Amino acid sequence: MPKPQAKPERKTRIQSQNEQIILDAALEVFSAYGYRGGTIDQIAARCGLSKPNLLYYFRRKDDIYEAVLERTLADWLEPLRTLDAAADPVSELTRYISAKLDMTFERPAASRLFANEILHGAPHVGKFLKGPLKDLVEAKALVLRRWVAEGRLRPLDPVHFIFAIWAVTQHYADFAAQVEAITDGPPDRERVRRAVLDILLCGLNNAKPA
Repeated sequence: MPKPQAKPERKTRIQSQNEQIILDAALEVFSAYGYRGGTIDQIAARCGLSKPNLLYYFRRKDDIYEAVLERTLADWLEPLRTLDAAADPVSELTRYISAKLDMTFERPAASRLFANEILHGAPHVGKFLKGPLKDLVEAKALVLRRWVAEGRLRPLDPVHFIFAIWAVTQHYADFAAQVEAITDGPPDRERVRRAVLDILLCGLNNAKPA
């Protein structure tokens, strides 16, 4: 009979804190220099740990990069996962879009990191995109189709509507330099929120495209 596997040791509070410090530093490094340009030395310097100490927590650069991507995707997708089919459609979509904008403004580096990963062909997250992410989008597309069938939203393509939400909200991080050049500095978050909600939600109940 195979020997029972030993239970993984529970992380101490200090270990968990240090891992988060490393991942925060790695996010800044990888979003600025990309996976290939970012180095363990840069990450160690940014988070104030020695290289040997950092390697105690993550053995390879790949491990750090993938952990940053996993954390980013978990944070981003939680508001979509909790989209409630039983709730009011406009209220739920307002909540989701607002949450995406908050993440864009509060953690722009995460959006830029993910955009860079996709631009390079998604070598580290390709399986996730074709598996869990596709399944989640299809599940939430069914929610949108139900709302349309119930007459609570006008007819729309749910998958491409989700794409539009991602594109518009993440634009303010991925193209921040362009946005700030046109708006003469960082845009007012509340003004952006109102504008984006108006663009994406106005007319969902009765307006039709020309």
